[in-house]
Amino acid sequence: MSRTPVRFDTAWQAALDHARQAAAQFSMDVVVTRDVLGRACLIIDDRGNPLTHDDTRVVALRDTFTAATKPFNGLEPLLYGDKLFAPELYFDADDRVEISPPQGSGTGSVHALERTVIGTDWARTAPSPSTGTAGRRDRRVAMYGFKGGVGRTTATAVLARHLAGQGRCVLVVDLDLESPGISNLLEDPAGIPRHGIVDHLIEAGVGNAEGLELVARSTALRFKEGNGEVWLAPAGGSPLAGESYDYLAKLNRIYSDLAGLSPGDGERPFSLRLEQAIAACEDQVTELSRPPDVVLLDSRAGMHDIAAVTLTHLSGLALLFAVDNPSTWEGYRMLFAQWQHRPALARELRERLRIVAAMFHSAGDAKRLPALRDRAQQLFASTLYDQLDTDATDSGDEDEEPYHPPLEDDDAPHSPIPILFGNDLVGLDPLRSRDWPELPFVEAAYRTFTTTVERLLPDLHPAPESS
Repeated sequence: MSRTPVRFDTAWQAALDHARQAAAQFSMDVVVTRDVLGRACLIIDDRGNPLTHDDTRVVALRDTFTAATKPFNGLEPLLYGDKLFAPELYFDADDRVEISPPQGSGTGSVHALERTVIGTDWARTAPSPSTGTAGRRDRRVAMYGFKGGVGRTTATAVLARHLAGQGRCVLVVDLDLESPGISNLLEDPAGIPRHGIVDHLIEAGVGNAEGLELVARSTALRFKEGNGEVWLAPAGGSPLAGESYDYLAKLNRIYSDLAGLSPGDGERPFSLRLEQAIAACEDQVTELSRPPDVVLLDSRAGMHDIAAVTLTHLSGLALLFAVDNPSTWEGYRMLFAQWQHRPALARELRERLRIVAAMFHSAGDAKRLPALRDRAQQLFASTLYDQLDTDATDSGDEDEEPYHPPLEDDDAPHSPIPILFGNDLVGLDPLRSRDWPELPFVEAAYRTFTTTVERLLPDLHPAPESS
């Protein structure tokens, strides 16, 4: 009879079980690593009390671990901290995820350490920002949808115009690098700057980012009064006549973490390089006009590295666009589950999130919005909110009340901000009608959304006097 093959998920659970067994049996900390092919390895911290390879307990552990995880096990299924050249890279790694704390005295802890090509930033704790960086993040708003086609980009343009109409200086950054779109809503093709976000990521990779032209002031949006401004940082630039421009070749080379430019320099992960690209755009707006009051980050949809960095590292407020269907909620559940494994990250993120009821049909059913609110609250309650039936110590502070906003809390992350949707919006062509944001049905559809988001933003700079 043929043996049932061990699959990816089954092998990982078996690896974690064997790691817990080893931590208890040897009274040592254990790190379970998983490489880019999904192959697991146990690394036992035997520094100070080395294990021998012919120890019967070690042999038994190696054999049972290999049998339970094959083919998803490394060529060396067990490694030992005492024999590693740089054990701190595993036992002190910042991106370890705790699986099991020490179970009393005389036992070790278990941590997992993923080694992947992409996706690391979904579970990577955001670095503690410096004063300047913290101020930049507070004024940035991530516009994100797990599913595409929910009106996120149009909402970004409408929000930018509204805030500029209040006298604000707004920078819109197109981070939907695989499917750029916001540029067409904010600027005519002739006004697109010479370079874009991908150019900064490529040129900065070799220390050549000085002098890039990254931003342009929008001429497509009009304001009835005041001196507000909308600036655009496109995904890709518009080269001068006769210049070659290979966008795809650049896009294919931007996501990797890079080593330092010089010996001794620290690593430059993708998250840091994207932060630097956005900061360069902000600095250019400051040089050409004034510091941006608000930066809108039109993010890539789905479980993409750009979305991971935008939500976890770059933004002070993240608007999560949702339509009330099973695929949307399952998608956000997968996303929240990634953060749930890192309690410190979940606590840091959850109050920066806010659900947007995208394409919400207002006519004919008064129960739709409450139903969406209820599903959103259930999602947050089962993942990112503190559990009410556990001790307060689970939230990280014995004196801190559990964070679990009630269903009716209009300021809670789960409380949906509606964008109304009507048939008039279906045939809207923003490229043909540049005054589209001023149409009465557009203003009516987005009024609650724009005013609510404006209220959620920190008042970093007083709005200038209207001229």
